[in-house]
Amino acid sequence: MRHREQTDANARDRVEGVRLVPQGAGTASVRGLDFASQDCLDLSAHPAIVEAAAETLRRFGVRSVCSAAEAGDAGLSLSLERRIADFLQMEEAMLTPTGRAAGQTVIRGLVRPADHVVMDAAIRGGLREGAEAATRHLSTFRHLDADHCRARLRAIRARDGQGGILVVTESLSPLDSGTPDLSALRAACDAYGATLLVDVSQDLGCLGEDGRGHLGLQDMLGKVDLVTGSFSKSFASNGGFIAAGTRSVTACLRSSGMATGTATALSPIQTAVILRAFAIIDGAEGIERRARLMRNVLNLRTALRGQGLTVCGEPSASVSVKVASADVARLQGGRLAELGLLADQAAGSETIRLHVTAGHSEAEIDQAAACLATALDRTASERRPAIRVAA
Repeated sequence: MRHREQTDANARDRVEGVRLVPQGAGTASVRGLDFASQDCLDLSAHPAIVEAAAETLRRFGVRSVCSAAEAGDAGLSLSLERRIADFLQMEEAMLTPTGRAAGQTVIRGLVRPADHVVMDAAIRGGLREGAEAATRHLSTFRHLDADHCRARLRAIRARDGQGGILVVTESLSPLDSGTPDLSALRAACDAYGATLLVDVSQDLGCLGEDGRGHLGLQDMLGKVDLVTGSFSKSFASNGGFIAAGTRSVTACLRSSGMATGTATALSPIQTAVILRAFAIIDGAEGIERRARLMRNVLNLRTALRGQGLTVCGEPSASVSVKVASADVARLQGGRLAELGLLADQAAGSETIRLHVTAGHSEAEIDQAAACLATALDRTASERRPAIRVAA
């Protein structure tokens, strides 16, 4: 199911918390609850964000994505890179066109064919693609299992005492909202001379009182070697980044062939929007919006459990509901839309995800839970065999 982020909704498109969702050319629009878009802090239409975009538009005009210097002001990009590095307590950061590109760039730029990559089995997207392209020596450890990761590292070191090893995990898994023990992974990497990369795409900006996600919640800021991430969930823009504990890493990536795309990472408008989003996220308003978001998350999880559904993982902006099978999850898209609910069915996953924002109302939360329960109950009824009555 294809989803479109609702960044241009206005009062005319919203009636009592229900927004008008375009269905594409030649089809009628329907009204539905949007739990598919990922705008966790509800910043996409924030007046300060809109003004930042407008001000930059007036200053630079409409530009195709090109290098910062060609766009007219390298200072915006440099300011954003410094902001990211300081926010994560890393030495330096660099921008990429997308979060997927960040994962591909850092892994393919640093991992040699003889090196090893050990990653959480649930990881997909650019991180896995980068590893598969960089080396044949790719292995996985059980999802969120730091002890299994340590066993993998021990086995690799037993047969290769000198090769590089990169351990890759996510601070919050989009699969089931689970989070790893980052301190245990750090200890395992230290014991076997491995480098630790953590992707923070799912929780940066939207979790933790200070918005640092599970890196902050687990007191791991500045204690991992590499951080990758995306701006799309919380910062009102697409784009990605790589942050490193040493400046030599980003220098290596900038000079490598894999980093060619990073010179055309973001337009001035996107960069200005993300910088303004950082200012909101890192201030008092960010604290208040994260509190509203978490209240909505906890209320939705409670409402779903009240409907008899199984909710997975840690409280986060993506609330994952366990279903009978991946086929059941896949078939729910049309049924949920008929009931007025847009949700996320990840391919091959046995979960249905509801993306919560700080702007959802209590009524929307309750209605979303009821819609999902109704859809799953109908599916279960259809799958039950008919009972034959004996003559």
